[in-house]
Amino acid sequence: MPPKSFLELMQWGPQGWLDEMTFATGLTLAVAVSGFLFGLAFGTIAAIGKLSRHAVFQRAADAYTTVFRGVPDLLVIYLFYFGGSAVVTAIAQKFGAQGFIGLPGFLVGTLAIGIVSGAYQAEVIRGAYLAVPPGEVDAARAFGMSGWRLLRRIIGPQVLRYGLPGMGNVWQLVLKESALVAVVGLSVYLYEIKLGDLVLIYETRFSDLLRQAHVAAGSTRQPFVFYITAVAFYLILTTASTWAFRRAETWATRGLRQA
Repeated sequence: MPPKSFLELMQWGPQGWLDEMTFATGLTLAVAVSGFLFGLAFGTIAAIGKLSRHAVFQRAADAYTTVFRGVPDLLVIYLFYFGGSAVVTAIAQKFGAQGFIGLPGFLVGTLAIGIVSGAYQAEVIRGAYLAVPPGEVDAARAFGMSGWRLLRRIIGPQVLRYGLPGMGNVWQLVLKESALVAVVGLSVYLYEIKLGDLVLIYETRFSDLLRQAHVAAGSTRQPFVFYITAVAFYLILTTASTWAFRRAETWATRGLRQA
């Protein structure tokens, strides 16, 4: 039987793979967005620690950014998946559960990417805060601003303005790092946990873009078609992201004199 053409393979429906590749792209985007938002939360806390006057907070934040910027992202995902699964399995066995319990790939990927990206976002936020002219903060305080009002009107908008380009770079890294989640899998997993007479079933039915391309390539024995399609989907995501961050930067710098 002759191999199918690109258009035949990329049909929408049961005869093709376009719908699976599209849904996988959506899941990849969901992992990246969730990881980025988690990273923003971790990064903000770490940036506050780095800017704190307390040595303990500074050292803790420095240790966090140093470790997770120095360890490969793939290793962090492995540690979270196998280490977290081992802990959950040990706890469940204390209550009578049987067998190994693997953590959901989406949760593991989101947390791992979030913690790693948070180490980079912390430096971006810290640098953006230090770029705010101290004179403007002092002037605002002289006018009676303090606390939330000072943050909302003076510090926040300028941190956003200075930090957006760096955040855009971190987002592009997060989007590409989401492909690493394929190593723990987001496809079909079925767990049966027995707690006495109660049987709990956990099941997921999704695949990320890279894993879906791998599955489709193995099923059809036409790897080039699916990997080049995955490249196209990633380029669409990164191009759209670049455009969105440029628009955000334009909005953040509105009203400023351009050099």
